Amino acid sequence: MKKFVTAILVFDLIAGLLFLGLQESRGQIPTAGEAAAGEVTAWAGGSSAADGRSGWDKRDVTDDEDVRKVAITFDDGPHPFYTEQLLDGLKERGVHATFFVTGAHAELHPDIIKRMQEEGHLIGNHTYSHIQLRRGNREVFKEELIKTNEIIKEITGEEVEFVRPPYGSWDKSFEKELNMFPVLWNVDPLDWSSSNVSRIVEKIVNKTGENDIILMHDYYDTSVTAALEAIDELMEKGYTFVTVDEILFD
Repeated sequence: MKKFVTAILVFDLIAGLLFLGLQESRGQIPTAGEAAAGEVTAWAGGSSAADGRSGWDKRDVTDDEDVRKVAITFDDGPHPFYTEQLLDGLKERGVHATFFVTGAHAELHPDIIKRMQEEGHLIGNHTYSHIQLRRGNREVFKEELIKTNEIIKEITGEEVEFVRPPYGSWDKSFEKELNMFPVLWNVDPLDWSSSNVSRIVEKIVNKTGENDIILMHDYYDTSVTAALEAIDELMEKGYTFVTVDEILFD
């Protein structure tokens, strides 16, 4: 009896191996070589919340794990000359950035704000007068955020969702009160304090990693020059520049 059962099991094993070999020869199962080449396939049975497919469906899956994202942000503008110069450079490179503008400067240069929007950049709030939040000026700070939101919306027609609080001072209760999300940074080359372009570029390139947010300013000529040079070097290293929402929420 034991010999009979063993014979059946061996027969089943051999039949299964022959079946798999036949399927592979017909191209219905990826070979080891295909898997090594990086082809990713998915079989979806029923429904899948992860990929949104339903039914039995075999498709190639596009995987963006190789995309190394980084965001570059600019505070304090817009400046009537340097921001335009920066926008020209970003457009040439096909790069989208995030601009945290002050309400006072946005009022003076609405055409630049409009250009930022039209060219696909994200526009955020940097208060009206670059005020720092302190224990005794909470309401004034809040009023500046609201005023700046109104100025930007009047120019772009869109609500402002993101805020870069000057000096990083923030009150979390504003997030619910104003429906705004604060954006800080990972990389700060202190570009505002130096006129040495190569030194600024070196700091940015050496400190930046995947999913980092770079803090820069579009109110100084050396900052703009350094930003564009750093972008070129980081793109050569394989980084893709995105707006901060793609870093924070994707």
